Amino acid sequence: MNGIGVDVSKRQLDVGTTDGEILQVSNSASGFAELDLWLRKHPASQIVLEATGGYERPVLDFLHVAGHPVVRANALRARRLAQGLGQLAKTDRLDAYALAQMAALVKLPAYQPLEPWQQKMREFVRARRQTMEALTVARQQQEMVTDRELRRLLQANISRLQGIVGRLGKQIAEQVAQQPQLAVLKSMKGVGPGLQAVLASYLPELGRISGKRIASLVGVAPMSHDSGTMRGKRSIHGGRAEIRQVLYMASMSAMRHEPRLRDFYQSLRARGKEGKVAIVAVMRKMLVILNARVRDAQGGSIPA
Repeated sequence: MNGIGVDVSKRQLDVGTTDGEILQVSNSASGFAELDLWLRKHPASQIVLEATGGYERPVLDFLHVAGHPVVRANALRARRLAQGLGQLAKTDRLDAYALAQMAALVKLPAYQPLEPWQQKMREFVRARRQTMEALTVARQQQEMVTDRELRRLLQANISRLQGIVGRLGKQIAEQVAQQPQLAVLKSMKGVGPGLQAVLASYLPELGRISGKRIASLVGVAPMSHDSGTMRGKRSIHGGRAEIRQVLYMASMSAMRHEPRLRDFYQSLRARGKEGKVAIVAVMRKMLVILNARVRDAQGGSIPA
């Protein structure tokens, strides 16, 4: 079967197949309907769309409901595959063709749409993160200023952003409290409403796949760099940065208050592991444990 790729922009969808067929439709309800009819005449084992910061979600949800085997691919991974296949130029149509090649060559996890409460929670989590980033910029801006009046003006902006961060944090905690199934995550010390919300809204696979796969999805699984007799230093890369940022802070707290993780960290350091390497290992262990606890709470099993 053909692989099919869909390059998504704000206004249009460029569709390509491995055998060179192309289609262009609007990124709208009418365009989705036209794409649905076209796809029914072009069966594929996978239809790959690149993550584009949210513009892809409406068409993903539409195609999923329509019964198409849609997948959302990491943008960097898709680009590196295209470059590895010799496609150095970049246009919407070329990107669609590269995604089609990915669909034909790489088996990817099927798209799993979020529940309405998860989507709402994700929007609040994203808004809080973006506001915190703006707060960091505002503080740096004030540090460069010596004029007293201007500093007072900039401080007003900092105070406003701090207030927004606080209100968003409170609303996120309230949303988490309204989802009793998330309570199992609190069984580990160091896991607060912030990490609960991020895992619920950015990692819907939690409890449904193996610990090894969940660590790879988040980007905390070490990757080998070996060749022949050479054994390179293993490192992490890729994955879902939104989760890693919050998981890192949670791991720092867990290492102080969760005996099992504290002992694990100390044993790694005693064996000569670097501090950052040991922290990443703690993050990975936290994630694997939480994955198992969610699975057990759901009464399900995880495929190997």
